[in-house]
Amino acid sequence: MVTGITLENFKSHRKTEVSLSNLNVLCGTNGVGKSSVIHALLLLRESFFVNDQFAYLDFKSNPVNVGTGKDALYQFSDKNEITFRLNIDHQEFMFSFSSGDADLTKTVMYQAPAANHLYDRAQLSQQSLFGKSCQFISAGRMGPQPSYPKDDVVVEVYNQISVIAGRAEHFVHFLSSKRDLDVIPELRSPLTLSSDLLSQTTAWEAEISEGIDIVIQDYGNLGYELRYQFQTGTNRGKTDDIKAENVGFGVTYVMPIIVAILSAQPGTLLFIENPEAHLHPTGQAKLTELICLASQAGVQIILETHSDHIINGILVQCKKFETEGKGIDRECTRIYYFKRDQDEHKTICKAVPIEEDGKIIYPPTGFFDQFQIDRNFLMGF
Repeated sequence: MVTGITLENFKSHRKTEVSLSNLNVLCGTNGVGKSSVIHALLLLRESFFVNDQFAYLDFKSNPVNVGTGKDALYQFSDKNEITFRLNIDHQEFMFSFSSGDADLTKTVMYQAPAANHLYDRAQLSQQSLFGKSCQFISAGRMGPQPSYPKDDVVVEVYNQISVIAGRAEHFVHFLSSKRDLDVIPELRSPLTLSSDLLSQTTAWEAEISEGIDIVIQDYGNLGYELRYQFQTGTNRGKTDDIKAENVGFGVTYVMPIIVAILSAQPGTLLFIENPEAHLHPTGQAKLTELICLASQAGVQIILETHSDHIINGILVQCKKFETEGKGIDRECTRIYYFKRDQDEHKTICKAVPIEEDGKIIYPPTGFFDQFQIDRNFLMGF
């Protein structure tokens, strides 16, 4: 498990330390460096894949397109060097990259002269960050499409849902190919007795859109088509197939997240951006329940959110763990609030502790307080 990361001179991070656990939540206003934490980890992952000695950082890699060295380097740094300190199971690894390119127009930085990136490939490849048991589902993930691509190497050899920018472009192929995968008991929905991935995905989708059924058509080299059916009255059975484009956007938009979580095993690492997007509050609460169940079962999740429903859902699951033994242990949960230091244009990261009964006693200013502000105004306070 990745137990921490420090970012130095990367984008808006002059020096930011983030301790990680099972469930890690990054929140704050727009443009304050939340996604950059995820991007740093993905850049290291990609660097390991293309060169196992971390010889360079490619700022135009498949998962993350940062741009040039100028885009990547903290603007007010006193040297052209980016450093990441990575803690895996409390063992620290340091990676430093620099540029001899004074104007920083290149899209790559190479291992810094004084750095030593000689690590045991076999050891690191056992870690989920550098292996096949890692998925990135970004805010730019695919929604309803007329068809979805097929790539057996991506899905069957590398076990990936996404290749480009976390778009989850292969999630339909992934679900079709691995439909018989046995979902771990902790994540199984009570809505079905079947434990296979397709049945469980359908059951969790039904928590968001009642009575839904998933239909996947395989057209060989042409790819896949995603359709839905809905349960009707006793005598009517199911509806005809309905194209994904004609069903609520959020139903398809959330599916890559559900598939990634349900296909995960303990030790898997998932990066998820804005899981709340296009979901109504009840749907967000059910998705948060699944996220918490997975994290408690040993799946490491790092997610970014702007939703108070996601935050409140996590707090509910923390209290449920205390009272019912379900949900997630607050000791396995980390919430961070990011903001910007205006003088130095740098990221400030503050931990937000969860107390007993799922309470946050002293939230930082700006931490999901808009509802309270609006309510006070409406009530004349």
